[in-house]
Amino acid sequence: MANQSNTGFTHLNESGQPAMVDVSEKNLTSRVAVAESRVFLPAIVREQFQGDDIITHKGGVFQTAIIAGIMAAKKTPELIPLCHTLLLDGCDVKINLEGEEAVIRCMVKTTGKTGVEMEALTGASVAALTIYDMCKAFTHDMIIRETKLISKTGGKNDFSR
Repeated sequence: MANQSNTGFTHLNESGQPAMVDVSEKNLTSRVAVAESRVFLPAIVREQFQGDDIITHKGGVFQTAIIAGIMAAKKTPELIPLCHTLLLDGCDVKINLEGEEAVIRCMVKTTGKTGVEMEALTGASVAALTIYDMCKAFTHDMIIRETKLISKTGGKNDFSR
């Protein structure tokens, strides 16, 4: 692969300039990635729950965040400059309230030459931002605490946290 410089960064060419990784020589494989984001929800937000969701004039917060996360995963190459455009085979976003946090899990699948970690991370991140956006009328004290890759399979190196 000609896109690796001496620095070890995959998105720099031999001259140190940004470049999309050349995956033309890679084989198609089934790839899956799972990412997680956590949003701290103060008591005033948690008190708004009606069953499994917070219902606002804009609709259900978690339901809207799930749709936003799926849409974001599909649009990742439009947001992250050097990501490959991938045909996604599936995307599933789940959100649960665990104590004081909304825990978002985004799982993305494809059959391709490159992984879907960025799509899973983008989906989880945008779902977290959507929760923040829809609940900010109650308080701005919400905190998006972390977004991290939980696992990936199907590439050169599998990963699991």
